[in-house]
Amino acid sequence: MIRLRDHAWVLGAGLLMGLLGSLLAYWGNPPNTGICISCFLENSVGALGLHPNPRMQYMRPELLGFFLGSAAAAWASGELRARARSPGIHLLGLGFLMVVGSAVFIGCPIKAVLRAAAGDLTALPGLLGLAGGVVGGLGLLGTGDLGLGGRAGPAPRAVLWGLLAAGVVLTALLFVPGALRASRVGGGSLHAPLLVSLGAGLALGIVCQRSRFCITGSLRDLIWLRSAPAGLALAATLGAAALANAFTGQFRLGYYDQPGSHLEVLWSFLGMGLVGMAAVVAGGCPFRQIIRAGEGDLDAATVVAGMGLGAALVQIWSLGGTAAGVPAGGKVAVLLGLAALLSLGLFQQEAGT
Repeated sequence: MIRLRDHAWVLGAGLLMGLLGSLLAYWGNPPNTGICISCFLENSVGALGLHPNPRMQYMRPELLGFFLGSAAAAWASGELRARARSPGIHLLGLGFLMVVGSAVFIGCPIKAVLRAAAGDLTALPGLLGLAGGVVGGLGLLGTGDLGLGGRAGPAPRAVLWGLLAAGVVLTALLFVPGALRASRVGGGSLHAPLLVSLGAGLALGIVCQRSRFCITGSLRDLIWLRSAPAGLALAATLGAAALANAFTGQFRLGYYDQPGSHLEVLWSFLGMGLVGMAAVVAGGCPFRQIIRAGEGDLDAATVVAGMGLGAALVQIWSLGGTAAGVPAGGKVAVLLGLAALLSLGLFQQEAGT
């Protein structure tokens, strides 16, 4: 049974996610993109020179805050420990697919909720697709563990300390002028003040590590377990963001001319469907993978590496959606990703019979 204290953590995480998701956009992040893991990753790998798009280059402090805040919270509670099941190419692939699906929709699951909370009706097909993908992912898991290796065991602590050191170094570089690439135009040039972004990331990293907050995890528990706390977390995120948007003048109900969106309903649905399915199989949405990596989960760190690879290739291969629509390459990538996950489930089912 979930204790009252756990309900408070879940509610607090949802409220803080919605509030900061709105305010970070008000303070300078792109419209309706106060928090978006896939967008932030595309910006951040660009800041490291891993793709050539000059409009998408900025090391997002929020990402580093999520990771380091999670690590700090895990350390304080005695949960910081290196662990892994069987890191491999499949985990990289799951991370890659989550970013591809997000790029086609133009946003991760958190941004899908934030877009809806800002009145963007084009987000609704994405949210429906996300729920459908969660159902599909639960169906895949029903065929077995999909080769994910079973229960996690201890892993070399040196790898964890290396990841934490890398996070600290990248955070320090934020304060060194010219150390990282930064866009002068485009989405990468729009950002909240550095210390505000970093502080918001740290706060969310701490609270969401304690609460285990996850958009797809909440949908999973709501659909599968009829969990009241899961529904509470989603409602809190949506409600807090909507109220903050209303107070800051960012709420604009409509279907057309919404920032960071397109009108291709089918591909919004399928893109987020791919994200939901891959997230359930991987054990968490893109945000949750970063939080788990901060706790020392090296499988999650491998998924995050796959997400970083996906963020670079989405830009290099021009797979992401734009206001003009979804390119053919993005559509093919989504269909191939869905086919790969379904084939994995069918293979596992055949192997178990």
